[in-house]
Amino acid sequence: MFFNPTVQEVRQFFYHAWYKSKHQENLAPIEQIAVHWMREHPEYHAVLNGPIEALEAAQFLPEDGQTNPFLHLSMHLSISEQLSIDQPPGIRAAHAKLSQKLDSEHDAQHIIMECLGQTLWQAQRDKTEPDAQAYIDSILKHAST
Repeated sequence: MFFNPTVQEVRQFFYHAWYKSKHQENLAPIEQIAVHWMREHPEYHAVLNGPIEALEAAQFLPEDGQTNPFLHLSMHLSISEQLSIDQPPGIRAAHAKLSQKLDSEHDAQHIIMECLGQTLWQAQRDKTEPDAQAYIDSILKHAST
């Protein structure tokens, strides 16, 4: 069974983790990881510091030149989870190699995000499971070029 939160649930998760962090409240381990990535993205702080009602109603439309902060943060969170359990196998080593090349774990995650997005897009287009090896190979290609 997959965890499949609604848009509202995702936004509320990030909002409440951010709120708890600002008020020095205890954070669950997954919230600690989320807060780490929120701190790495100060451009999202205005959205996170606003009222939850505005956050829940906000539209982040690419055609308006907007990045969806919750999608971006969720991707960071997903990649962090993948790294923590080395799933798919080899992602931890590929990430380490890319991070070393870029001298930045954050920049490496952004490249991995692109690879993950491409892998998911191809799976949807082809109506297949995501190709884990192609995903890892894509990351390693970025690490070696």
